[in-house]
Amino acid sequence: MIRGPAASPPDGTATSVRTGPFPFDTGATTRPPEHTILAFGAEGSAPELLPGGQGRTWLCGGTVLKPVVDPAEASWLANTFEQLQVPGVRLARPVRSSDGRWVVSGWSAYRYVVGSPAPRHEEILAAATALHEAVANVPEPRFLRARTDIYSWADRLAWGEIDDVDGRIGSGHGARLFVELAADRRDVRTANQVVHGDIFGNVLFDADAPPAIIDITPYWRPVGWAVGVLAVDALAWGRSDRDHDRLAPLAGLAGIAQAGVAVPAGGQPCSSVDGTERAGHHAVHR
Repeated sequence: MIRGPAASPPDGTATSVRTGPFPFDTGATTRPPEHTILAFGAEGSAPELLPGGQGRTWLCGGTVLKPVVDPAEASWLANTFEQLQVPGVRLARPVRSSDGRWVVSGWSAYRYVVGSPAPRHEEILAAATALHEAVANVPEPRFLRARTDIYSWADRLAWGEIDDVDGRIGSGHGARLFVELAADRRDVRTANQVVHGDIFGNVLFDADAPPAIIDITPYWRPVGWAVGVLAVDALAWGRSDRDHDRLAPLAGLAGIAQAGVAVPAGGQPCSSVDGTERAGHHAVHR
């Protein structure tokens, strides 16, 4: 799955809610307006720019403010997760404004959750499983089909739902890699549902407290695909043979083969869907 600039690796750096995909982000920072801070009842503390969040996420007291790309998506996330109960998992709950809105002047708000990313792969998988079970019956959000950012385009291209009719991936190394991976795609018969498409790095741990899930990036894909993305990201961030070995049993336990993910012996992780999408995104950037 292709996303915006990745979060910091799980090295103990504190973080909180990250923003959604901002294609070709410039890294510019903009403080939330004072009237927005007041509307969400977050006044009293000077806004503090949080690590991660692509330089756009601010902590104001116990409230996290972040800019909204799509108001429909932001409202859907807030309505869906305001009261959703996920056993054994903390969620960054949305905050309404004083007049009941989820979005004020292009900003949304969430309760700050304490924790840091950590390479606790089995616990991350367990949290992801609990989340996906909790949203198993949530209908497909209409806004997902309307998303036009580069990441959504790459996702559809990887799944064979669209063709690169405009030649956006070009003819470089990334384009050749995409063609090679796309040729090995197989039909996936597992049912789609709402999944968190960017869960690795967005599960926080705080001592013995339950894990916290933040910055939910919704996709309408099989659960096995989301777990495959988790496995590939965990291997990519691990950067060591030890992490590779620790994740191998996790991959088998999760049944990642359903998502077309393979970890060649002594090689790098690859996926007939996830890798294809990454290749398409790489080609566009080149």
